[in-house]
Amino acid sequence: MNHSVENLPAEQRQRCEVWTRVMGYHRPVSQFNRGKQSEHRERRHFSEHAATS
Repeated sequence: MNHSVENLPAEQRQRCEVWTRVMGYHRPVSQFNRGKQSEHRERRHFSEHAATS
């Protein structure tokens, strides 16, 4: 059975741990202090496309 995220039952959901690079090493966002977690939520994400010549 294929469920979308919107209607997946709570008992079938699984928490996802997000890691990010900070000061040259990787850490889980859950271990950040409150200020750094707030800063992480405000980040703007972007994608770069390959340059064409």
